[in-house]
Amino acid sequence: MLEKLKTAVIKAQEDEIKGFARHFIEEGYDALDGIVDGLEAGMEVVGDLYDRQEYFVPELLICADALYAGLDILRPHVSKLEKGTKYQIVIGSIQGDVHDIGKNLVKMMFDVAGWKVNDLGVDVPVNKFIEEQQRTDSDIIAISAMMTSTMMGMKKAVKMIKEKKLNAAIMLGGAPITKDVAKLFGADGYADSAVKAVSEGTKLVSHLHAI
Repeated sequence: MLEKLKTAVIKAQEDEIKGFARHFIEEGYDALDGIVDGLEAGMEVVGDLYDRQEYFVPELLICADALYAGLDILRPHVSKLEKGTKYQIVIGSIQGDVHDIGKNLVKMMFDVAGWKVNDLGVDVPVNKFIEEQQRTDSDIIAISAMMTSTMMGMKKAVKMIKEKKLNAAIMLGGAPITKDVAKLFGADGYADSAVKAVSEGTKLVSHLHAI
């Protein structure tokens, strides 16, 4: 059944995945396993196909639709397990950047992993990231940029956020961002894929709460 869920995401079979997800629950399987080892595993393959230029943006989007169709059915069955253990993240694209595909993929992965995601959208001023973190007491502030021109605004954004001494780690991501760039800009973390973003975010939170 896990393989069916995984394949349905890869093949963007939105209608089929609903049936697989319902059957998965009816058969008494663990919904969280279905999400992580089925849906998320399938999206990881989709990401690899995109990296190899076998899939493109349209394929990413329809595969994401299939994932969410399955998630809508499986997620209610694990909600009780998540209460009291959920981390929070504020996410958005840096001011001047209106691209949201990469951000939405990261958002989706955090959502699948059980995080509370506070999505600010695109073209987000630095003060909005700060205000939302203060409002929600989120553990991570994740800033995305898809263009080199908007990427340069990240350094200023990180500096402004750090000056506020918020109890949150800062993670950067996007096409022009590398680990070295993120470090140069003063960020606490970086991930080069949506899947890796969740594990990196979890590490950052563990370190944050250990301080």
